[in-house]
Order: sequence, then C-alpha cells, then structure tokens
Amino acid sequence: MIPVSEPLLQGRETEYVAECLRTGWISSSGRFIEAFENAWAGYCGRRFRVAVSNGTVALQLAVAALGIGTGDEVIMPTFTIISCALAVIYAGATPVLIDADPGTWCMDARQVEAKITSRTRAIMPVHIYGHPVDMDPLLRLAKRYGLAVIEDAAEAHGAEYRSAESDHRGWRRCGGFGNASCFSFYANKLVTTGEGGMVVTDDEPLARRLRSLRNLAFEPGRRFLHRDLGFNFRLTNIQAAIGLAQVEQIEATVDRKRAIGHRYAAALAGVPGVRLQADRGWARSVYWMNGLVLDRTTGLDAPALAERLRSLGVDTRPFFVGMHRQPALLERGLCGGESYPVADDIAEQGLYLPSGVGLTDELVDAVIRATEEALR
Repeated sequence: MIPVSEPLLQGRETEYVAECLRTGWISSSGRFIEAFENAWAGYCGRRFRVAVSNGTVALQLAVAALGIGTGDEVIMPTFTIISCALAVIYAGATPVLIDADPGTWCMDARQVEAKITSRTRAIMPVHIYGHPVDMDPLLRLAKRYGLAVIEDAAEAHGAEYRSAESDHRGWRRCGGFGNASCFSFYANKLVTTGEGGMVVTDDEPLARRLRSLRNLAFEPGRRFLHRDLGFNFRLTNIQAAIGLAQVEQIEATVDRKRAIGHRYAAALAGVPGVRLQADRGWARSVYWMNGLVLDRTTGLDAPALAERLRSLGVDTRPFFVGMHRQPALLERGLCGGESYPVADDIAEQGLYLPSGVGLTDELVDAVIRATEEALR
C-alpha cells in the first residue's frame, strides 16, 4: 500500500535527540527549543515565536492572547479542520463561516465583508492543502474594520503569496501575514516534530502574552503566583530537536514537494471528470496534499474512488467536512442554517492522493496509473 504521507527523517534528528537523552534535557527546557523557534521564525520572516505542543493549541493560544471572548465573532472558512472552530468556541466566541473558492478551495475572500458585524474581532484565513489564501483583500478588510488576522499556515510550510499591499509588498512566505500566524508540525507536515506547533508574530507585547499563557501564566519573578489563567501548551526539547533538524532541510523538502505536485498536475490535469486545485499566479503552493475533485458526471463520489484505489494498493484520505455539517457544532446551535455549496461539493467529491516528501517518481507514477485505471 502506498501511504498518503510518511515523515522523512534523514537529517540530524537522531544526533539531536540523542543529545537530549544524553544530557537529560527532555522536557520543556533545553537549547533546542529556542534554536528551533529562532530557525522557524527566521525562515518565516518573523521577529517573535512561541513553540507549543500542537497546531490546534497554537490557534487556541492566539485567540486567547488577542483577548477574543464571549460575544465576539471570528470569520473563518467552513472548509477546514475543526481545530479552527474549536479555538474560537473554547474562548466563548462564535465562528462565522465563509464558503470555499471553487478553484483554490481556500476561503472565498470575496464573501468576507458581507459577514462582518459589530461583533467581529478577527479573520482566520486557512491556507488549504499548501495553497495560499488570497490575502490582500483580507488584509485590506482587517485594516478598514480594525480586525485582527489569525493566519492558519499549518498546511503551508514554505508556501508563498505575492502581495501588493504596502506593508507586505512582494513575495512573502505564508506565516508572515497575520497579527498571529499559527503552524502545525504534525507527522505529515513538511516540517514535523511528531506533534507540535508554533505561533509567530511581529508584535512584541502579543508575543509576551503568548509566552506567558503557554506556560500557565506564571508571574515573572514569582513562580507559582498567577494573576491570569493560562495553559500548559509547552513543547518538549526532544520535539524541538527533531524540528530543528527538519528546518535545516526545509529548502530541499519544499523543492521535492513541488516536484511531486507538478508531476501529478502534468499527468492528471487533462483527465476527463477530474478537477485539481487551482494554482493561481499570486501563489506558490507547496502541494502539502495533492487533491482531486470528481465531477458528478463520472458517476463516482470520493468514497467510491477511494475504495477502487485501495484495491489497487493506493491509500487516500477524504477531504474536510465543512463546519456547517459537523454534528458536534450543530447540536450546540453553531454554524447552521446557511448554504455553502462549494464546500459541500468538494467534501463529497474530493480526496487526496499520496503526497509524502519521501515519494519517489516511480511511486508517484504508480499512483497516477492507479488513478487513471480507477476512473475507467
């Protein structure tokens, strides 16, 4: 079975982890935490960085540090992982949903302004499957209405967006646009620590608050005295050691992911009944996952195609289910009562193919042949 994704650990990961074990620095202190934070923030062009235990809590920490709470609203895509909604709900705020762009599958920036109310506090763009959101319209809206931008770049390590905005003009890496930008380092990401995440920012007071809340809000100079309610969202030195070794290889990883994505696109773009994620001129995707959407005229839906591919030795994963279709949210009176037709279509008809950085050209070609056979 060709897996959807496997981590590639071919750098100094073993050496760095062995140092942690040899020296005893295995918990949330040690030289690798700061080294990893600095390396990743530098790669993203950010001044401040706070490593955390996973990408979900990175979002939760960012929402909390920005003071978003009861009665507030945060605009986000419906087509994303539930982590985005959870971060807002746990703060007592309300997620407000936007349908997907039919080409990029990211949130449709053209729909956002109509959803802004007096209670809106932030916009949460999510770069889907390695392709950036169209950020300029969102940055303009955030400036006009005084909103924060919480950028979810969990799936877009190394992806780039070409901005025309004066504050961000030119090509910039994803993770460089939000008041707070959040990453996941789960095992299937371009940079992995097994589990792990980070929040990066250029706002020094916000960074201090992020760092305090991450570590139980200990009072400076008086440990175990608390004037705020924080979280235990710390990353371990062992995880950071793996992460540092991964960042040292990021350029080669991005190059390989793009080569895999281009190979799939060249072979599948002209296959009847199949739509691939659009590649806009203002975006440089990293093809975190290589997805396809089936036209309904094929007579297939995503589960049927997944079963055919599995019988041919190819593993796949279904697309996200929209937040407006999540029973856990609907039962709480959230995210219901509106129509999001693009998100529904791609959720029902979409899946993604093996996309791990360790895939050889021969394995990619085997997946392509299996996909063509499964579609006959």
